[in-house]
Amino acid sequence: MKAAVCNTKAIFDQQNAILANPLPYAEDTSVLKKGLTLGSKHFPNRLVCQAMEGCDGTADGRPGELTIRRYRRLAAGGAGLIWFEATAVLPEGRANPRQLYMSDQTLDSFRRIVWDIKETALKETGREPTVIMQATHSGRYSKPEGVPAPLIAYNNPIFEQENPIDSSRILSDSDLDRVGEALIQGAVYAERAGFDGVDIKCCHRYLNCELLSAYERPGRYGGSLENRSRLLLESVRGAKTSTRSDFIVTTRMNAYDGFPYPYGFGVKPGGDLTPDYSEAIEILRQLQKAGVGLVDITMGNPYFNPHVNRPYVSGGYEPPEAPIEGVARMLEGTKLLKQAVPELLFISSALTYLGASAPHVAAAMIEQGDYDFAGFGRMILAYPDFANDILKTGELTARRCCVACGKCTQIMRAGGTPGCVIHDREVYGPIFKTYVEQ
Repeated sequence: MKAAVCNTKAIFDQQNAILANPLPYAEDTSVLKKGLTLGSKHFPNRLVCQAMEGCDGTADGRPGELTIRRYRRLAAGGAGLIWFEATAVLPEGRANPRQLYMSDQTLDSFRRIVWDIKETALKETGREPTVIMQATHSGRYSKPEGVPAPLIAYNNPIFEQENPIDSSRILSDSDLDRVGEALIQGAVYAERAGFDGVDIKCCHRYLNCELLSAYERPGRYGGSLENRSRLLLESVRGAKTSTRSDFIVTTRMNAYDGFPYPYGFGVKPGGDLTPDYSEAIEILRQLQKAGVGLVDITMGNPYFNPHVNRPYVSGGYEPPEAPIEGVARMLEGTKLLKQAVPELLFISSALTYLGASAPHVAAAMIEQGDYDFAGFGRMILAYPDFANDILKTGELTARRCCVACGKCTQIMRAGGTPGCVIHDREVYGPIFKTYVEQ
């Protein structure tokens, strides 16, 4: 029997009871209202809109009408940090023909949307959010013309199975050098567009993340941890030296992939899927030494084991664990990383599944010092003003929460523009019908 989303305290208690180490719950969520400062940047509260790609840009990579609509809704929604969605830094690294793409030709359109976000937020809430752009190369999930055109770090039989990708699609060391240069240029573009920071994306098995598990790859980008983290760390260092001192350079990073060694990061050799955060901790320490002050932690691969990073009620397969276990692994893993590298500010993930219980769990863990910000992904599509409700009442309205049905992901996988079919039905109901039901 599938578990229900935790939209009431009673349901949360029932699900929480199965955990060996139950998640904490605080009645008082006022800590989420407290501001926090990083250098010269001030976050007005602890609530984060995570990067959620809309696949609704123009052919040349500019924000489209639905993109602008989405960010106006989020800007009015009250979150202190808006993590702007995956924006490609090379045309061949776009995940779909409508993925946003930063270039000389599209820069002005990004200036306009950043200005729009900040002006809308000030007008509607009286607070200006921090806005960080996610710079990406999609790697094996590149699909710039609408058909798969993978660019990989190494062949992975877990994903490729009986149809290995041709070795000509494996990026050479010089190719990866070029990607690093483009990521650094992406940071420069982000600064010029008015963003407060850039995320050198290293999660969910896109290129930078895949390299973290390139244990058997030869050359400068494989084998040792120093080599496997080279693209991430050199891109971060380059972005730091190429932008002003108060510009935030960060990363959304997988701490655990959920695949066995040597094809998954965050596990020990031997086939066991038990998380091992030792290498993630070392990378975080290197990031901190490079001047990074904020990191966004996630896990898993939404294409192959989405239950790890997006625990759900319904999906493409029956997950091997109760959804609450995936939530707990994500939150407890972030807690362990925070304990190991307390100098960094940490953003959590996977809270959406908890529904109306989410702010109470996040507040309890933030009060304990387990992490610093509460990150919401799918929730922002269903409930774009979730932050306003938490800030005003300390609660989320259960009937407005994401129900973890996966319909937004179904649209994306089918080639459409994803959004909430349940709570934004007028816009995304017809899109779901066109791309998924027909």
